[in-house]
Amino acid sequence: MQHLRQSGLSALICERADEHLQRLIARWPEFSELTSEQQQELYQVFGLSDFIAEQLTRCPQWIMPLFEGQRLELDCQLFAQELRQLLESQQDEEQVKSLLRQYRNQQMVRIAWRDFKGYSPLPQCLIDLSALAEALIIAARDWLYDSLSQQLGTPCDAHGNPQPLMILGMGKLGGRELNFSSDIDLIFTFPEHGETQGGRRPIDNQQFFIRMGQRLVNMLHQVTVDGFVYRVDMRLRPYGESGPLVVSFSGLEDYYQEQGRDWERYAMVKARALGPWTGFSDELHAMLRPFVYRRYLDFSAIESLRKMKRLISQEVRRRQLTDNIKLGAGGIREVEFVVQSFQLIRGGREPALRQQSLFAAIDTLYQLGQLEYRSVDELKNSYLLLRRVESLLQAIADQQTQTLPNNPLDWQRLCSVLAMASESELRANIEAAMDKIHSHFKDTVGGQDADDVDDIWTQQLWNAQEEEHAQSVLLEHGVEDSVFWPALKLWWQTVIKRSIGPRGRQTLDKLMPWLLNEIVGFDSPSSAFEPVSKVLDQILTRTTYLELLYENPGARQQLVSLCMASPWISEQLAKFPMLLDELIDPVQLYDTTALDDYGSELRQYLLRVPEDDMEQQMEALRQFKLSQQLKIAAADVTGVLPVMQVSDHLTLLAEAIIEQVVLQAWHQVSSRHGVPPHLSGAEMGFAVIGYGKAGGIELGYGSDLDLVFLHDYHRDKYPQSLHTNGDREIEIGHFYLKVAQRILHLFSTRTSSGELYEVDMRLRPSGASGLLVSEIENFGDYQSKEAWTWEHQALVRARFMFGDTSLSVRFSELRSQVICGTRDKQELATAVKDMRIKMRDHLLKVTDGEFDLKQSPGGIADIEFIAQYLVLANAHQHHYLTTWSDNVRIFESLAELELLSLQQAKQLTDAYCYLRDESHRLTLQQKPTRVPSEQVQSHAEQVIAIYRLVLEGQHE
Repeated sequence: MQHLRQSGLSALICERADEHLQRLIARWPEFSELTSEQQQELYQVFGLSDFIAEQLTRCPQWIMPLFEGQRLELDCQLFAQELRQLLESQQDEEQVKSLLRQYRNQQMVRIAWRDFKGYSPLPQCLIDLSALAEALIIAARDWLYDSLSQQLGTPCDAHGNPQPLMILGMGKLGGRELNFSSDIDLIFTFPEHGETQGGRRPIDNQQFFIRMGQRLVNMLHQVTVDGFVYRVDMRLRPYGESGPLVVSFSGLEDYYQEQGRDWERYAMVKARALGPWTGFSDELHAMLRPFVYRRYLDFSAIESLRKMKRLISQEVRRRQLTDNIKLGAGGIREVEFVVQSFQLIRGGREPALRQQSLFAAIDTLYQLGQLEYRSVDELKNSYLLLRRVESLLQAIADQQTQTLPNNPLDWQRLCSVLAMASESELRANIEAAMDKIHSHFKDTVGGQDADDVDDIWTQQLWNAQEEEHAQSVLLEHGVEDSVFWPALKLWWQTVIKRSIGPRGRQTLDKLMPWLLNEIVGFDSPSSAFEPVSKVLDQILTRTTYLELLYENPGARQQLVSLCMASPWISEQLAKFPMLLDELIDPVQLYDTTALDDYGSELRQYLLRVPEDDMEQQMEALRQFKLSQQLKIAAADVTGVLPVMQVSDHLTLLAEAIIEQVVLQAWHQVSSRHGVPPHLSGAEMGFAVIGYGKAGGIELGYGSDLDLVFLHDYHRDKYPQSLHTNGDREIEIGHFYLKVAQRILHLFSTRTSSGELYEVDMRLRPSGASGLLVSEIENFGDYQSKEAWTWEHQALVRARFMFGDTSLSVRFSELRSQVICGTRDKQELATAVKDMRIKMRDHLLKVTDGEFDLKQSPGGIADIEFIAQYLVLANAHQHHYLTTWSDNVRIFESLAELELLSLQQAKQLTDAYCYLRDESHRLTLQQKPTRVPSEQVQSHAEQVIAIYRLVLEGQHE
């Protein structure tokens, strides 16, 4: 043996290799036929793994195939096929058990060899181990099903359809990340109740599958002369060991709906139907999904995981486990807790997170921005090291262990494979990995320690019963707001009458001291508490949102500061608590979407929702709008965005939503009726025109959308195309009407997240009595021949928002033609002034000393009318004036053309921006858009002077 000893192996490893090799040579003289390199590799592996040495000594016929390529190449896809061929002619159950065990041992030798020699990376080893386990389980299941069906008949539903035994692989088997020497956690179920058919007498399906399940567990679990296939654990099934071994789909569903516990949700994250995927697999996963993944953000998951971790830690201490790389602080289980906490919290809103693989889930968390690159890198690399150590530990002797060695030989084996110089170096690497994991675990799942709350004085305030005690606590800490305690006490008295359940009350008691700690930091705590309490009123019975605020200090801080800054924001948060999720990460909250990115962001957002689920699509559109508006408002109230950019963002957000609404409406109508045959490719022959604030890129937070719909189909132009080309064909004009109606329905339908936008269609040709959607040339004729002056004024602020390019070009041409028409300036001025007076008489309602920002003389409406008049009066000579639809750039154009002086243009622009800024501010404060007259006097006087000069031809 001396010639086989290698410099890279320690004396202890060589001694063990010598022992194993002597036994092999005694049984297998063909050893001498191996090449020198093959002998060296076999010697090395024998020194590293007792399991490999013992199996190959028992079955030396496996050695030559290894060197013929099997140790270098392994196709886990072949496991199922090879097992099927191995078992298909077998009639004896004992022989089947023997074949399964021999096949298992042979493949485990291959996988272990590849692991020790580094022929495949760890993730591939885990996939191979999982695929082998799945193939063995399914091969045993299928053989038993056929055997039992011949004896007892085939289990069928009421319609005579055969019913299969479905097996849920749990834990690492479900995640395709099985340990080398792992138990397998299984749950057995079947689709429908019924009876067997074809047997001597019918028996109940459940009875059939229980018998089959018992024999299957025995077939895999029993220890024979060939060992066992897997240790099988069935305790994760409904009701645990006291429950039936097999239940139907409906029994499974009833249990999880009525009695499913938090730890079972955690276990179900990794659950996967084993074997070839079928419709039953889809049905089973769809049935379990609502139990595992809640539709809302579910922060209750964190507390559940924390409790599980505490129980595990207690068990580690009770059993005096040391050096445990799975259950100890920073162990493998903590990585799983970190990743699965995100999956349970966000999986209801992020379908991409609903996957069993930890590796895939952690990559998805990075893509979704939930984990930063450094965290992902540290967690993944630390996890890989611990899993590799675990895999090697178990492959040494095929023992289920996660405890570091207690003997020098196994330490030297690990160091040799992992290229570590010594036990101390490897220990240092393992400890560093576990420290990193534990740090991330504490950040994610650890939360605030139970005792932390006692360290903040607001705990006394929340628990105070007497006013005297409460006021003394407040004064002691420098809070002199005399209104605060009465307001807090009054609110508390209403809360105790609410039915919020024990978990909700417990969470509220944990949250409130922290929230009050934020509130008392303001100069006027009572002013901060009032809007915050209104948000709390709405979420008291939705414990998950209370837990969200308790778990996230950043969310608490943002809640208080934004509610204090803007009652509009607090109202939005109260009406739509799902927006609280946006407060978790302040960096993302204030990072408003780039103006050009709203469309792509919305498209990405909608990819999370099934395309054919219209209810979810509508809800997703509203949630996207609400979350984006919140980000814009947050940036607005903190001064990150100036007013002009606020309107730009709100308008381009609306544009992105209009695009998706039109596409959805088109898809719904065209899938039923086909499309007009004159269209080609992706054409729709349809356009959306924005008027008013949408057209002028000046939307505010509560703005409705003034829209006009156009299409390009004219019977005279396309005489051969009268109907759509679908199975349910309809007249093309009627088709476009249906599209328009569907668009309005998608906008106006109220879901749990409210209405998308209120749409005003009164600016279409002939107003409320006109067609809902107009042919574009008819639209042009109407504007040229029938429209009133006020409609031409509205056209100045009209803008193409979505549709085919050809319609965009044609609309621009028609708009330009109408606006550039020659007009009598005196008549035009009279018509514009008359409309302005009529509007003011109808809409202006102020008291003395008040100024309505829009309707008072010198307000926003006067500025808009100046712009519209000057464009309509001069565009026939200066076509450039038709370029823009927004007032600021219109004034810039008028100054360039010297139709206004630079000073006048600047005065109008400054006044316009100031008045709009105030309007935004008051909207966010939920106050009427009126201010004291003296506040805007200088701006108003300048606007009035220009208005009179332009429209009345006289100086003030």
